[in-house]
Amino acid sequence: MTRSGDASGGAGHPAFLGVEHSLSRRRWVSRLSDERNALALSQRLGLPEMVGRVLAARNVSLDEAESFLNPTLRDLLPDPGHLKDMDKAVERLVQAVTSGETIGIFGDYDVDGATSSALLHNVLDAVGATVRVYIPDRITEGYGPNAAALARLQAEGVGVVVTVDCGATAFEPLTAAQEAGLDMIVVDHHVGEAALPPALAVINPNRLDETSPHGHLAAVGVAFLLAVALNRGLKQAGWYQTRPAPDLMRWLDLVALGTVCDVVPLVGVNRALVTQGLKVMAKRANVGLAALADVAGIKERPDSYQLGYILGPRVNAGGRVGEAGLGTRLLSTHDPAEAAGIAQQLDGYNKDRQEIEAAMLLDAIEQVESRPDDGKPLLMVTGEGWHQGVIGIIAGRLKERYGRATCVVALDGDRGKGSGRSVTGLDLGAAIIAARQDGLLLAGGGHAMAAGFTVARDKLPQLHEFIAQRLQAQLDGELVPVLELDGALDAGAASVDLVEVLAQVGPFGSGNPEPRFAITAARIVKADVVGNGHVRLILVGNGGKRLKAIAFRAADTEMGHALLSSQGGAFHLAGTLRIDTWQGAANVQLIVDDAAPAR
Repeated sequence: MTRSGDASGGAGHPAFLGVEHSLSRRRWVSRLSDERNALALSQRLGLPEMVGRVLAARNVSLDEAESFLNPTLRDLLPDPGHLKDMDKAVERLVQAVTSGETIGIFGDYDVDGATSSALLHNVLDAVGATVRVYIPDRITEGYGPNAAALARLQAEGVGVVVTVDCGATAFEPLTAAQEAGLDMIVVDHHVGEAALPPALAVINPNRLDETSPHGHLAAVGVAFLLAVALNRGLKQAGWYQTRPAPDLMRWLDLVALGTVCDVVPLVGVNRALVTQGLKVMAKRANVGLAALADVAGIKERPDSYQLGYILGPRVNAGGRVGEAGLGTRLLSTHDPAEAAGIAQQLDGYNKDRQEIEAAMLLDAIEQVESRPDDGKPLLMVTGEGWHQGVIGIIAGRLKERYGRATCVVALDGDRGKGSGRSVTGLDLGAAIIAARQDGLLLAGGGHAMAAGFTVARDKLPQLHEFIAQRLQAQLDGELVPVLELDGALDAGAASVDLVEVLAQVGPFGSGNPEPRFAITAARIVKADVVGNGHVRLILVGNGGKRLKAIAFRAADTEMGHALLSSQGGAFHLAGTLRIDTWQGAANVQLIVDDAAPAR
């Protein structure tokens, strides 16, 4: 089996359009392997043939198609009580709410953590509870609960703390909390270990003794299940006899944002959460999200692309290069003026993050390309004084560029803080946990596609070899970067109507990738550099129709150089089609992922 940053497979199948080695050094393959299923889907559901092909390429069966296209929480939301320790957590939280006890929320500083923290804060506030939220500083405190912060919460009168998007492997801090008499409830989705940290409840669909089929939930999805269960528990306790019960559906916009940004598979209940959450977000009821959309210039109805690439990075920016708690504050405030101010702060921090990222990325690329290719499925780069808040983004950029799992380590003294991003089919989180259990890491954890760790400087060579071997063992063949495509189109066929038809298969994201097409044998009549190294193109198809295209951050790549010097040459260009509403007119634009000369 072969793996890449975009897809797995491809060996034994003919190269799509004959592209064995693209300008990004990838082999193009067709996602669709069953033409008959594609035809059956389009005929049975009365859908355009292209939609049937896209569904079939995602292995959607005839029986699943209706639910896939129309996901509802009524059909897909599981009973929260199926998760281990859920009943224990609800019993303790009902006690805290009804007795007026202060409840602490300890969240992670990324988007999943911020949305989880804001969601539980909003729910608990709506039911009349007293809530204290704590988000640790990425640089000074690091990831997850720490004993000092938990002790401060207890000193402020907190009797029970819910950790969200963290805590699954926080053995020492939770032991200290237990000894101090602080009740801990862990709400997480990261891969756990055989032993559980000491806590009143550990709610995690990925704890090793869990039988839940919903391991694909983001932490905010697990937090939403806790909110549903708590709402039910308070109703049974008679809490709503004198006050209205909250409408939990109003906070699905937060669940959608966290789910998309944590890059968990958009399958099953996740599809329903995001689909319904996007509808809620379109109503702009959350003043923080509305303010952030205004700052980011979003005027159209939001989709998963805008969540993942426009709103998410701004929520993340506070935790990366600014104030860690800003994201949660933005998403939980009811004051439009406060929301507008925080949104402006986050937008500024995001610009700072982009500048830091650009400089670090150049250093990292130079490091990778200045050494011989060892053929391993893992890239590891290190830098003195690199900003810890940006290393995860750099890991993602390198993964996209080279089609390999990547770890980026910021060195400071005798230690390094690392962040990793993986490619489809290689479980990086499991390898990081194994490395920690083997004594190679001071701390570490994660899930299949992303992980974080702390390592002693002198252990770096051993760590690199250990993780590379673990990932190599998951392969049964050579690592061959491939790019999967859903079909081929002439530039003239890339229409607004086609994009709108394909939107029926959304929301798109991990597990349900946005349809990618090859625009065949297109002549490049204009190519220039815009913004921060983006290559802007005007394409002309066989019928003479023009199509706008852009390749983000491509100016310094082999592909970018080839496109900029094309001199009217013909290329196959692979990418996704998106509606561009600049200046009020709706036109289609191709977001270029890859290219190859048309032979």
